[in-house]
Amino acid sequence: MRLPLILPAGMLLLGASLSAVAQEGAPMEEDTVKVDATTEAVVTGALKYLADQQMPDGSWIGDKDDPTHDKYPVAITAYVMMAFMANGNLPNGGPYAKQVRNGLQFLLDSVQSDGMFREKPLGQYMYSHGLATMVLAEIYGETQDPSLRPKLEHVVLLIVDSQNPEGGWRYQPGSRDADISVTVPQVVALLAAKRAGIAVPQSTIDRAVAYIKRCSAGPAQGFVYQAGKGGGGDFARTAAAIYALQISGLYDDPLVQEGSKYVMHLLKSSDQPDWHIDWLTYGTYYAGVAHYLIGGDVWKNYYLTFGQGYLLSHVSREGEMDHWASTLDSNAKGIGNNWCTAVFTTVLSLPYGYLPLYQR
Repeated sequence: MRLPLILPAGMLLLGASLSAVAQEGAPMEEDTVKVDATTEAVVTGALKYLADQQMPDGSWIGDKDDPTHDKYPVAITAYVMMAFMANGNLPNGGPYAKQVRNGLQFLLDSVQSDGMFREKPLGQYMYSHGLATMVLAEIYGETQDPSLRPKLEHVVLLIVDSQNPEGGWRYQPGSRDADISVTVPQVVALLAAKRAGIAVPQSTIDRAVAYIKRCSAGPAQGFVYQAGKGGGGDFARTAAAIYALQISGLYDDPLVQEGSKYVMHLLKSSDQPDWHIDWLTYGTYYAGVAHYLIGGDVWKNYYLTFGQGYLLSHVSREGEMDHWASTLDSNAKGIGNNWCTAVFTTVLSLPYGYLPLYQR
């Protein structure tokens, strides 16, 4: 049995469950989407698997038993911690509090003097920086631990200061151009920090949202990689864009509605049951949360079709542990199973409604 987290008074509204509201003013049946017994068993097994995969320094890599999958420990750690937190675990509570606490310490230890997370093998990597900042902001928002605030403010300031003239971000701080895949995690991180009480200039958010909108390829065509560079949309970029627009407050923006239809069309028209979609894991993280925020039949269709349909039929079990193999996603083969397992576990856990970042 999972009990809801007790949030600080200022977070109560953000932490309110979406089970009662699909869209503003639109009631939604309480039991529209549930984590059934089969799904819960898989989630439980996946959390055991991820806990077993934690490295001695508190981090997670792609696969602790494969030395070639040791890249991006900051990013992978952030993804795994979100899976634990989506199931009610925090540094000070929950069955996996120890793992979250150790993961948090790894992230804090990875912050350099300039405010940048140190990521292997690249050193500076804004994609990982945005993900890790998001996790720090969520933990600070839910625990109000004063010891976290100085470093959180430091990493947030780096994001604000490194926004480029276009309004977005690229892989390195100070880049002159931008792309949507790096811009979205910075926006998510800034909004998570703002919700947690950290000062974030509204002008920074406004410029970032404007950049994301400029990445739209047109009605029903998704979002492109870089604004003004042409090309077509795809599953991952579009899912990321509509989630960023939603948590920026644009829940009912036509671009969100059109983007959702685009994403669902790609899922329905893919080569089932194998779902040959580029960047499936990356896109699933955002598509799951985006459709959870939309709610109603749209969310129900996504969760039952892709979540409890595809994911449950492709999980691998070893004893009491469950995981998803990186071979399901051609873009994840060189990264490892932990990324896929963390993302898919988070998506299946969304109906629990724990994280303020995933609330409307």
